[in-house]
Amino acid sequence: MNPMKTIFIDKVTLNIGVGGPGDKLEKAVKLLKTISGNKPIQTMSKKRIPTWGLRPKLPIACKVTLRGQKATDLLKRLFQAVDNVVPKKKFDQYGNLSLGIQEYIDIPGVPYDASIGVIGLEAAVTLNRKGFRVKRRAIQKKNIPMRHRITQDQAIEFMKKDFGIKLGDEE
Repeated sequence: MNPMKTIFIDKVTLNIGVGGPGDKLEKAVKLLKTISGNKPIQTMSKKRIPTWGLRPKLPIACKVTLRGQKATDLLKRLFQAVDNVVPKKKFDQYGNLSLGIQEYIDIPGVPYDASIGVIGLEAAVTLNRKGFRVKRRAIQKKNIPMRHRITQDQAIEFMKKDFGIKLGDEE
């Protein structure tokens, strides 16, 4: 197989949206630090929505991004939390994957913390191939040709082979 066609995990991003600053956001930051071992960042709102009590630059969520071996290890644990069953609609047309975890205590190796309570989170997995850097580099940016992009079916095959997931309908 052509080494340029090899698919790998670029990053895994964990996200918890709480809708506003305060105690819930602090608990979410603490949870992401416990799960990932990295320091999460807070994300800020961009718009003013008076009915929701939002204004620009108000912290409303937190996220953490993992790369390399840490991302792979965490992804294996996240798949165990959903019993290695992922619906096909969780894969987008570019082969990326997003899934939700109902309660963090479903993740193996994460103990229940009474100070946090029970919180769910979202995980986004970005897949990549060698050569994708050309669309983000500073000089001579180029588009990735269709024959080199990752399709939904290729991403599913990669996840089945490397992580042993099964496709399933959401029930």
